[in-house]
Amino acid sequence: TKASVHQPDVQRSILMLERNITFLETHRTSGKITDEMLAKQFLEQYNSTAEEVWNAYTEASWTYNTDITEANKEIMLQKNLEMANHTKIYGLEARKFDTSDFQDESVKRILTKLSDLERAALSEDDLIEYNNLLASMETLYSVATVCKDQSTCLPLDPDLNKIMAESRDYDELLFAWLGWRNASGRELRSSYKRYVELANLAAKSNGHTDNGAFWRSLYETPTFEEDLEALWKDLEPLYLNVHAYVRRALYKKYGPERINLKGPIPAHLLGNMWAQTWSAIMDLVIPYPDATQVDATPAMIAQGWDPKRMFQESDRFFTSIGLLPMPPEFWNKSMLEKPKDGREVVCHASAWDFYNRKDFRIKQCTVVTMDDLITVHHEMGHVQYFLQYKDQPISFRDGANPGFHEAIGDVLALSVSTPKHLQSIGLLDKVEDNKESTINFLMSMALDKIAFLPFGYLMDQWRWKVFDGRISSSEYNKEWWNLRMKYQGLCPPVPCLRWSLSKGTHSILTMQSILFDKNHLFLKVYLLFLVKFV
Repeated sequence: TKASVHQPDVQRSILMLERNITFLETHRTSGKITDEMLAKQFLEQYNSTAEEVWNAYTEASWTYNTDITEANKEIMLQKNLEMANHTKIYGLEARKFDTSDFQDESVKRILTKLSDLERAALSEDDLIEYNNLLASMETLYSVATVCKDQSTCLPLDPDLNKIMAESRDYDELLFAWLGWRNASGRELRSSYKRYVELANLAAKSNGHTDNGAFWRSLYETPTFEEDLEALWKDLEPLYLNVHAYVRRALYKKYGPERINLKGPIPAHLLGNMWAQTWSAIMDLVIPYPDATQVDATPAMIAQGWDPKRMFQESDRFFTSIGLLPMPPEFWNKSMLEKPKDGREVVCHASAWDFYNRKDFRIKQCTVVTMDDLITVHHEMGHVQYFLQYKDQPISFRDGANPGFHEAIGDVLALSVSTPKHLQSIGLLDKVEDNKESTINFLMSMALDKIAFLPFGYLMDQWRWKVFDGRISSSEYNKEWWNLRMKYQGLCPPVPCLRWSLSKGTHSILTMQSILFDKNHLFLKVYLLFLVKFV
C-alpha cells in the first residue's frame, strides 16, 4: 500500500529521535535546560523528523479515506500510533526547556505548542481505543445507506443529499431525513460516550479541565465564550428576519398543517440534511423571480462541465490574481469526484497537506452544481494557504488560529459567486444592475452564510457542554434539539426518539477524523463567516 513504503523513513526518524534525546541529556546539568541554541538544534531535528512521520500518517489516512477497508484502516491506525509516539517523546523533551530568557519568540512558541501532547498523552491502550472509535464511527457514517426496497439503497452522497436539495415533496424529504438518521445514528451513542471520556482524559493529562476547554484554548482569548455570545446577539436580529421570511415562503408551499407561522421550522424542509445552509431552497424564497438569478448550474450542465473542469477553472482564477498554480501532485493524486469502481470513500470535501512541501490534494465527491463550484474554490483556497506556508516550521503549517484557515479559503472563493465573475467565465448570460437583481443575490448569500451562523455556534455549544458534563449521555438528543430551537428556531419533523443523535453527534465524528482529529470545525466555520465580512 501507499502507506507502507514510508516505513524506512519512520524508522530512521525514530533513530534520529533517540540520538537527539541522548544529546539533550548530555547538555542538561540540573533542572530545566536554558540554552537557546540547543533548543534551536532540538527544533530543527523535530521539524525534519516530524515531516517524515506526519507524511507517512497522512498518506495512510488518505488511502483509508479514499478506499474504506479494514486493511487500510489498520495501516492508518498503526501510522497514527507512530505519529503519536513521535509527538509524545518530543513533547516531553520540549517540557525540559526553560524559555523565560529566550530571545526568539518563534522558538518559545513552538516549544509551548509541542509541550501540549494532545491525544498522544493517552496510554497506548487508550490511544488505540480512541483511534479505533473514531475510525469505526467515521466508517459507519460514510457507508450508511437508506433503502427504498431490497434492491435500491441510497448513500448520503450524492443520492440523499440530492433528494434533500431538490425534492419539494414533504414525505419524500421526511423519508430521506429520518431514514439516514435511522441508518447512521443508532449505534453511535455508546461509542460517542466513550470517545468523550478518552478525549477528556487526554485534555486533563495536558493540564486542561476538559476537551472543550482545550479547543477553546487554541483561540488564545480569555473571554472567548463571552465574545462569541456577544457576536451572536449582534447577529441574531438579522437571522430572525431571514428565518421569518423563509418560514413564510415555506408556509405558502406546504400550508398551515405543516408550517406554524409563530413556531419553529421543521428541519427537513431547508434543502440540507442538517439545515446548516438553506441555499438549495432559493427557488421557494426568491424575492424577485423575474429578475436575474445567480445560479450557474444550468449553464455548467449545458456546456458539459465535469468535476475536473471545475477545478481547472478554479486554478485559473487563483493564478489570475497572482497566486500559485496547483503542483503536478495535485492533479495526479487528488480525488476530484466519487470513484465509479465501487470503493467506499469519505465524501466530505477536504484539502490535504502531506507535509513534504510539494504534495497537496483535495478529496471531494464533486457534483456539477454552482454550490460545488464554490466549494471547489473554497478547498483550493486552503491549498493556496498550504503553498504559501509550506517552508515554515511544521508547527506553524496551520492557520493563525482555528478559524483563520477557513476564512482564507472562503474569502478567496467569495468573488466566485458574484454575477460579474460568473458572466466573465461564460456561466451567466447577463448581469442586471438593478435593485431586484441585487436583492436576489443578497438573499442567496443570506441563505448560505447567515443561515449557517447559529448552526456553527450551537454545534460547539453542545459539544462543550457534553465535554464538561453539563449534558449527560442520556440527554444528548434532548439538549441538541433544545439548542436548535433556541438558536436556529428549528424542530425535528418527528418526535425526538431516544436513540436518535441527529447531526449533533454522528456528523461531528466525520469532521473530527479529518486532518489529525482537528475536532473544532464547526466553530471555525462560524468564525470564518464573521471574519471574511469584517
